[in-house]
Amino acid sequence: MPIVTAPAIRHAVPDPTVCEQARLSRDARFDGLFFTAVSSTGIYCRPVCPAPRPRRENVAYYANAAAAEAAGFRPCLRCRPELSPGDGAWRRGDAAVARALKLIEDGALADAPIAALAERVGLGERQLRRLFVERLGAAPLGVHGTRRLLFAKQLLTETALPITDIAMAAGFGSLRRFNTTFKDAYRMAPRELRRRPPTPTGDALTLRLGYRPPYDFSAMLDFLRGRALPGVEVVDAASYARVIGDAAAPGWLRVSAWPGDAHALKLELHGAAPTGLLDIVNRLRRMFDLDADPVAIARVLSADPKLRPLLASRPGLRLPSGWHGFEIAVRAILGQQVSVAAARTLATRLAQRFGHALATPFGPGLEYLFPTPEALVDADLALIALTRARAQTIRSVAQALLDGRVDFRHERTLEDFAARWVALPGIGPWTAHYIAMRALGHPDAFPAEDLVLRRAAGDDGVSLTTRALGARAEAWRPWRAYAVIHLWSESACTAPLRRASAIRGTS
Repeated sequence: MPIVTAPAIRHAVPDPTVCEQARLSRDARFDGLFFTAVSSTGIYCRPVCPAPRPRRENVAYYANAAAAEAAGFRPCLRCRPELSPGDGAWRRGDAAVARALKLIEDGALADAPIAALAERVGLGERQLRRLFVERLGAAPLGVHGTRRLLFAKQLLTETALPITDIAMAAGFGSLRRFNTTFKDAYRMAPRELRRRPPTPTGDALTLRLGYRPPYDFSAMLDFLRGRALPGVEVVDAASYARVIGDAAAPGWLRVSAWPGDAHALKLELHGAAPTGLLDIVNRLRRMFDLDADPVAIARVLSADPKLRPLLASRPGLRLPSGWHGFEIAVRAILGQQVSVAAARTLATRLAQRFGHALATPFGPGLEYLFPTPEALVDADLALIALTRARAQTIRSVAQALLDGRVDFRHERTLEDFAARWVALPGIGPWTAHYIAMRALGHPDAFPAEDLVLRRAAGDDGVSLTTRALGARAEAWRPWRAYAVIHLWSESACTAPLRRASAIRGTS
């Protein structure tokens, strides 16, 4: 394939001067925000590539891997573009292209045509194709294909999975199709990339999940630890573990920091079917917010004098999401007007009473699967001392999910998502936006009625009204959820000081 330039997407790439400086300094903050393509070699690289720097006249910059591959470049075997975090462009609003990218990430083009994707985001097929080429430099199928091939490349490099399993994991219908597509795109057969297959390490499949620094993994674990469900999740000082899968094929995973100074987390998977690997990785990337761009977020939020010192003191704070939307929705209902500790107690009772108990636990604290909507739709929740109103809300949500009245589909705008949930009895704006923030990882979700948030955003300990907080937060768009996390974190840090002051009788 001849190497061509893509002038239509130059606006989507950071300023060329910035790209050049980032390339020369190997600045990890720009990893995944652009790719460097070298005409003399036909290779594209991450800006952090350790290879000798090519001459400037041989370099072109592309906004994403799909655009570089559409122009005829192959991924570097040394810096491995498949490890770069996503550029997070899909997180910057509810525009049609952003929602279409979310759907492609969820596998919308794996077994459906582009026309179906276009319909889901409210566009015509030709219009969607045009927008993708203009803004991303690649058609929707190109984005989908690059994503599959790069994931297959990671599995070939990091695991000892049979190539047939890798073909299935990456979404190819057959080994022959995978071999042909891989060879056409990368000019080598999959087996050539795997001249030295990794040595298997027990029954665990280990993958590297890259992120863009700074990243406060300790803060992420602190947040998840305070909400962890005994029996379903285990969060210690260094890792997060949980039971996954279903009653027929349960498994478990652990996420920890990658050893050394790599900007990555380490995923260890046990009992996961190859066909579910890409979904697991996507869930974890959302759950641990690995594709966020801290510089872009800080650029907006730092304009507020209340948030500026918080971002300066904790630049790597991310938006913690959850493993499964229904689990987050149930826990949000249990958390209405009670403390985090009280909500966790109720959720633990619910998981252990109505969840699926494993015949053989995977280890201490990994003994149950969280209940499904089917398990709770008619459950007698009085058995866990839940109030009648709250029990009915949980059953109503379970039924609404089964009926399709609410869902966790990424093509919905934040307003549409919240409106559907608020229409259910017992669900108010706070709950709807909390679910959007923690189930979808939506960067602009904003539970403005939250008492702790209103107090933390005020000055001199005076709480803001919901309306005043909402008005102030308009300047925080499209990153209001990150402001929430920073203010909650600050409130959690200062709460012990406030209690000490009250005990001493001081202000």
